[in-house]
Amino acid sequence: MLEPDLVVLDLLLPNLDGLELCRQIQTEWRVPVVMLTARDDETDMLISLAAGADGYITKPFRPRELMARVDAVLRRVSEESAQSRPDCQLGAIEIFRASRRARLEQRDIHLTPTGFDLLAQLAAAAPAVLSCAQLLIAVGGYRDGSGTRTVNSHVRAVRRKLSDGAVRTVHGVGYSIGDI
Repeated sequence: MLEPDLVVLDLLLPNLDGLELCRQIQTEWRVPVVMLTARDDETDMLISLAAGADGYITKPFRPRELMARVDAVLRRVSEESAQSRPDCQLGAIEIFRASRRARLEQRDIHLTPTGFDLLAQLAAAAPAVLSCAQLLIAVGGYRDGSGTRTVNSHVRAVRRKLSDGAVRTVHGVGYSIGDI
């Protein structure tokens, strides 16, 4: 069965309570619901929103208003969905650049800002090997290559947060990241 993008639902249905159907829809599909009903009492609107509705329009309505509200709900849901999707995923590692979050097996990984930047850079380049100098430039903005020990220390910290073997050392070259 296909999942709907949005449901327009009336509170007053012949054989089923619209609020109960809204709750069922939310538990089964997690799609936005816009209530379209003749009930214009504020209490009905508040109960509908509490039951999971994303919008409430009373009858009589203008078709363009309905379309504008549906578009607004779909736009909001689309933006929320985009923010909840990782920018990069390698096996069980998920990286969300905008919120600067990393997750391993659905659990947040707490990294320093430099540790996050290093992980994100390695993940973006995967499966390529990045030298310490490349990582210094990309992560720390260093240009002289004098801080390779800084990279080594941050790699160690990232490795402690991830499982063994996630960040691989290529001796004499640099580091790469693989699937976990």
